[in-house]
Amino acid sequence: MSEQIPLIMDFTGVYRDEPFFMQHDFRWLDCRDLRGTSCYCDEEAVKQLRERMAAYSPCGIHLIDSGNYHYVSKLWTDRLERPFSLVLFDHHPDMQPSLFEELLSCGCWVRTMLDENRYLRKVCIVGAAESLKKETEGYGERLLYYSEQTLEHEEAWRLFSDFHLLGDVYVSVDKDVLSPEYAATNWNQGSMTLEQLKRLLAVVLKNNRVIGMDICGELNAVAHDWQYVCGERLNGNTNEALLRFLKEMLQSRGNEKRMA
Repeated sequence: MSEQIPLIMDFTGVYRDEPFFMQHDFRWLDCRDLRGTSCYCDEEAVKQLRERMAAYSPCGIHLIDSGNYHYVSKLWTDRLERPFSLVLFDHHPDMQPSLFEELLSCGCWVRTMLDENRYLRKVCIVGAAESLKKETEGYGERLLYYSEQTLEHEEAWRLFSDFHLLGDVYVSVDKDVLSPEYAATNWNQGSMTLEQLKRLLAVVLKNNRVIGMDICGELNAVAHDWQYVCGERLNGNTNEALLRFLKEMLQSRGNEKRMA
């Protein structure tokens, strides 16, 4: 993944309430006028999103608003025309059966990818609840599952430290994988610390050819009350820390390539 200016996909205006976005250069894709996009995305909204995203590369870093829009990861990876694997950090596997065939949703997009994307070789889900593993049954070796509970054991960390996938890798992070100490989201959250997430991301970035990445998990609030303000301050700090970490990792990898 080359170091390039991150892209913000703005569905709700939430990033404007997070001071971190003033500390970095961003490209900005305004999607606030689109209808039929929250949680479920209808065919017309998918068409319009594809048209707006066409000017931008699926490679690089994308910030895609709240977890209600996590299906956007599928739209980015639909544009990869070579074999790749998906590494998903999420407290939910997002592999529920679709309730409506014509609607893409934030809860079924990974299953839809596995069923429809001919270039997708493997999905690795990291940090999801052990109780949700049953949603992933039936995909055999195409799916790896490092549950939140599994990662509590040192042996699992040792195995993950050798994590290696052949070919290109796209990484997707939903901040609901983090404990409420590090993020405020609209969904129930895991227990991972920010440092643990960075350690796991470092393994993936060092051992694999990561070509693109997205981050979601902002707080989608109806009212701008005190809870929202505090939550967005917390999310902004975490976004800032992740962007700085990724920038350092990419710079380090670039230096290693120049020295090789």
